[in-house]
Amino acid sequence: MTFAGERAAHARRLLVGGIALVTVAAGLTACSAEPPDPESATKALASALASGNFAKAPFAGGAADASAATAARTAAYEGLAPWEPQVAVVSTTIDEQDEDLATVTLGYTWDIDESDADWTYETHAKLARDDEDVWHATWSPSLLAPDLVAGEVLTVARARADRANVLGAGGAVIVEPRRVHRLGIDKTRVAAADQDAAARALARELGIDADAYATRVAEAGEKAFVEAITIREGDLGYDLARLRALAGVNDVTDTLPLAPSRYFARPILGTVGPATAEIIEKSDGAVAAGDLAGLSGLQRQYDAQLRGLPGVTITASQPDGAAPRQLYTVAPTPGTPLTTTLDVGLQQAAESVVATVAPASAVVAIRPSTGDVLAAASGLGGEGMSTATLGQFAPGSTFKVVSALALLRSGMTADSDTTCPATVSVDGRSFTNFPEYPTDKLGTIPLRTAFANSCNTAFISARDTADQDALIDAAGSLGLAPDATLAFPAFLGDVPADSDGTDHAASMIGQGRVLASPLGMATVAASVAHGATVVPRLVVPADGAATPEPTDDDTASSAEPTDAPRPIDPLTADEAATLHQLMRGVVTDGGATFLLDLPGDEVAAKTGTAQFGEAGNLQNHVWMIAIQGDLAVAVFVDVGEYGSTTAGPLLEQFLRAAQG
Repeated sequence: MTFAGERAAHARRLLVGGIALVTVAAGLTACSAEPPDPESATKALASALASGNFAKAPFAGGAADASAATAARTAAYEGLAPWEPQVAVVSTTIDEQDEDLATVTLGYTWDIDESDADWTYETHAKLARDDEDVWHATWSPSLLAPDLVAGEVLTVARARADRANVLGAGGAVIVEPRRVHRLGIDKTRVAAADQDAAARALARELGIDADAYATRVAEAGEKAFVEAITIREGDLGYDLARLRALAGVNDVTDTLPLAPSRYFARPILGTVGPATAEIIEKSDGAVAAGDLAGLSGLQRQYDAQLRGLPGVTITASQPDGAAPRQLYTVAPTPGTPLTTTLDVGLQQAAESVVATVAPASAVVAIRPSTGDVLAAASGLGGEGMSTATLGQFAPGSTFKVVSALALLRSGMTADSDTTCPATVSVDGRSFTNFPEYPTDKLGTIPLRTAFANSCNTAFISARDTADQDALIDAAGSLGLAPDATLAFPAFLGDVPADSDGTDHAASMIGQGRVLASPLGMATVAASVAHGATVVPRLVVPADGAATPEPTDDDTASSAEPTDAPRPIDPLTADEAATLHQLMRGVVTDGGATFLLDLPGDEVAAKTGTAQFGEAGNLQNHVWMIAIQGDLAVAVFVDVGEYGSTTAGPLLEQFLRAAQG
């Protein structure tokens, strides 16, 4: 090659090299922006796995993978319903050898019970970046649960926790597992043609709806046991031997959390039984079919505390149960006892007092020094309602304790003169005293005499001395707070704010629109005895536990909610001492002299009668409240004669029983 040829060849190599250099430089300029990382893809994958919506999942197989993932997730998680997982990206690692490959770690959290502990685990997904710099994940069933393979499903086995007892004062056991008999028709014990007759015969013996029970038996499976009733061991109201002898009847023994007797504080404590569909639905997986649950009362309100946490075992297996693998297990956590202030002996005495009273009735006893509710019994006339704690009735002359406090605060004393005429007219309405009011106590008499003999007209005549606001404040000072926050369903009392004229006059004697419960009036008596405003306490909260709200079937108050509760004007010791003297006068000089010979500390009391109903057919609510030592009691009967004649003997019976 000539020198000229060599120079030409060298020029071509430079040109070629120059083009290469330019090309490389151009390439470097084009790639100056970093290629997309897998973050958006991993977040989309985690979101899809959590929700079950794989429409936007970044799967390499597109719609086919999304469809497979949807089907696999539905089948795998069906046994975990209603639980749903939370899925988060824990970490993403780019392959050191190939930056187009990555592995994402996904963290799962399942909130499977009401504890702070969750079921957690991690799964891993492979990702690859395509030529268009889009990251795609590879679908695999193992994304759903550790080592899950095609066809495997997750199942849950529950182990029931021991339900805790309900305790009373001093730690006494009130509700505990007690033996019961579940009676019903066992369809394997009677021919199909005779099952209807057998069901009806049992229903007649038990006094239940024969048509309804026979229908239940007919609709049950051919080998079913259809329970008709649960009877506690030793219940003398049923002849078990006779019932067992009926055709087709089976007696299945079991245990249920029960109080000492069928009636022991039943409207307050409530009942326990198989969880209803509604309870299961509202529990968000905490309660399952076959679980025991509180059905009413405190058993319902404090169900989560009492039932504890079930043991849970989660298993992966084939749909037929083959090749099971345990993924998670936690032992049951027993429930925490619910402590109440009920005194077993006093509650039984109160139940005995109302046992034979036909109308709705109640006895409530409070320890004034602590506010502890020692007894709260409701008679059968209340048809299952807690008359003792939720009843709303005009308190009649027992409310004169409140009116007297309002008058004392206006400047009157126990010896201040009042006017007690036979009748008094307010805006055309005539008010009188009760028919047997002593005529020698009419005219100008001291407040203590008007109180002892329950002169309606004296309190109404003094109505301008204590307006409605004064009554409301006095009621609050004595514990009748309509917006009181208690740890159990209760109504204490309510004095309307918009009363004047005849309505205010009626309020002065505890009628009109004034309402109180037996619990509320026992609180009034307790406040007088304590010398300060008492707040009743029935439930002792467990350490560190929040107080659950009353359930939907309970009533906490009849008052309309307000932005802020009305401030309570504290009851003073001097005011309480005067009220105590006035109540003592009812026993020494008024309508409750029958309590003078009671053993133990001296008794102070107040009678009460409140008319209700249509004119020409008026009936009386009857009341008595009393204080004896560190005990305050209210007795109520929905329909009676007078407080002293109907409620009085019941009060005396209870106070004598309380003395032991």
